[in-house]
Amino acid sequence: MSFLVSPGVQVKEIDLTNVVPAVATSIGAIACPFEKGPVSEVTNITSEEQLLKTFGKPKPDSNQFEWWFTAANFLQYSDSLQVVRVESAITNATADGNGLLIRDTDHYLDSFGDGQGSVGEWAARTAGTHGNSVGVSICATASAYEQTSVTTTSESASADATTVSLTSTSEIGVGDILHFQETDGSEYEVTAVDSATVTIKLLDNPNGDGLKSAISSGTTVRRRWRFYDLFEDAPGTSDWATQNGRGTSDELHIVVYDHQGKISGFDVDSNGQRTNAVLETYRALSKNNEAKSPQGDSIYYPDVIYRQSEYVYWMDHNSSGTNWGTNLDGATGGDLLLDGTDGSSSDAGDKVLLNRTDSGGTDAGDNIDLESGVSAYVAVDTPTISELAGGTDDYAVTAGEIKLAYDKFLDTESLDINLVLGGRGGGAGDTSSSQDTHVTMITDLVEKRRDCVGFVSPYRSATVGVTSTITQASNVKTAFDLCPSSSYMVFDSSYKYMYDKYNDVFRFVPMNGDTAGLCAFTDRVNDAWFSPAGYNRGNVRGAIKLSFNPTKADRDTLYRARVNPVVNFPGQGVVLFGDKTALTKPSAFDRINVRRLFLVLEKAIATAAKFQLFEFNDEFTRAQFRNLVEPFLRDVQGRRGITDFSVVCDSTNNTGEVIDRNEFVADIFIKPARSINFITLNFIAVRTGVSFSEVGG
Repeated sequence: MSFLVSPGVQVKEIDLTNVVPAVATSIGAIACPFEKGPVSEVTNITSEEQLLKTFGKPKPDSNQFEWWFTAANFLQYSDSLQVVRVESAITNATADGNGLLIRDTDHYLDSFGDGQGSVGEWAARTAGTHGNSVGVSICATASAYEQTSVTTTSESASADATTVSLTSTSEIGVGDILHFQETDGSEYEVTAVDSATVTIKLLDNPNGDGLKSAISSGTTVRRRWRFYDLFEDAPGTSDWATQNGRGTSDELHIVVYDHQGKISGFDVDSNGQRTNAVLETYRALSKNNEAKSPQGDSIYYPDVIYRQSEYVYWMDHNSSGTNWGTNLDGATGGDLLLDGTDGSSSDAGDKVLLNRTDSGGTDAGDNIDLESGVSAYVAVDTPTISELAGGTDDYAVTAGEIKLAYDKFLDTESLDINLVLGGRGGGAGDTSSSQDTHVTMITDLVEKRRDCVGFVSPYRSATVGVTSTITQASNVKTAFDLCPSSSYMVFDSSYKYMYDKYNDVFRFVPMNGDTAGLCAFTDRVNDAWFSPAGYNRGNVRGAIKLSFNPTKADRDTLYRARVNPVVNFPGQGVVLFGDKTALTKPSAFDRINVRRLFLVLEKAIATAAKFQLFEFNDEFTRAQFRNLVEPFLRDVQGRRGITDFSVVCDSTNNTGEVIDRNEFVADIFIKPARSINFITLNFIAVRTGVSFSEVGG
């Protein structure tokens, strides 16, 4: 503290306006096996459309759709779902077809960002067979872009012929476009190259017809790159290279395309449509790793691909070209080279480049040469093509793989979640045992965090395909009887039958996404301490029917077993008809609304209490804390969350011993509001002439 030496006025501010902050209550979390997307990385999803774009479609031929629709159903009620893609036996497609796993962008930068030559030039951006549909074509020279007279035919070919013999095919590749100059101007796509013979089909013809008219021996052939029409001109020398004396012919064009039709939706086999639907185009990128745009952004092609591509990672330079990724020098021997920018003498800041064939260091007698003329980058005169392969899916995830994914949600400080979705009821299997393993894993997560609630459904075969409701009730009860007691868990009873618009089928899917979603819906229309069950807030969306519609006797069995029935009431829809937690002992915390009330109170007040850290434990600080908490609790009381409260934070619980331990204690007593689960209506007939006050008490 500063003190005045002479008379004056010193002004200071003390802020006593702090309040208990509002906290999130509707953020979901789930781990799923997906078709694509980042692996073992938490991704925030705000809508079903974003879920589809990021992680792909539900798969019709596996149980993966159970996980997918759990997530999608939750997003009907909430706009925030933290998603982790389960890591299993999945791989990214690569240029060499062997595949490898790149989990996410951080993993790429750490392990592959400097080049990974063992898998070829490119890898799919995400793991899975989805990436096997990706192709990359690079045009790196003017000759690769277009050749007006590439070769001549060595033999005549008749009309409708699909193979043509040429004098040379060294500059022709699959996908190139050919024009036979004797004909009517029609163009043909090369589908195969074999020795001196090319296989062709009429360009953009779904039937793949051959030559429209005959050609004679000696006919001149013009070729161009398959993606010629997408660019205004051939790659050349960038302005940056010209201005900085860094060689010529450093530019290249890149096209990312869909060669199997899985991404664009082309069905080549059934519709005969032409493949190679363009996904991304990149014009006039540079082979020089220092090249910049006029705005100062890198135009080095691996950098641009990393920043902008949705489909591929760069993995290595094309082996057919030279000096890709380097500051080009013109050395041809083992001399130490100074690349003077003026081409005549060494300048301050010149780099010293060693270009030795023996990979050794400098030796006595080595010469230092100044380059007078910088040479061109070298690349083949035909486009380079990489059609990726080796990407694999694995939707049959194990319990261990699921747990590793859910463990991504353990850190309470970096990740705020409120509702944990269990997804597929049985986790890795479809038995009571697999469900017990799965529920125990979810329970461990929420008990460790203690700031969220977990939601699980029964294993599939417990109710789906079982005709007797008595058997269904027994199966569900038996399955959940094995599961641990916890006030942080919620069990539901059934699967809902819904339409899968992505595969045009109807399916039974778990309901834990809906039950968690009803909590999020309740938060929006009331508060977290209101029950999410019943006719006012418990209406399930998108359900055609239930796999198990419990009778009153079934509901009695389920409720005693800590299971919340989901019921289809005629004329009233599908309703969550219970609000119990999975706690076995009688307690206020055996109700969802009470558990969520305390989660809100605990999180909000704990957040506010952080500002008392490192202050003095004196009456001023304690009074400040009481004045912070009590208005907040009065507000919750006014919004019907609690019936009464008391905050004790004084010398009675902050004794000298507590203060000497550098501790601060506040006891907050709460009387929670209770939801109505049972209604008794007494109808009393009264004799004529008898006053109601006489019988009513």
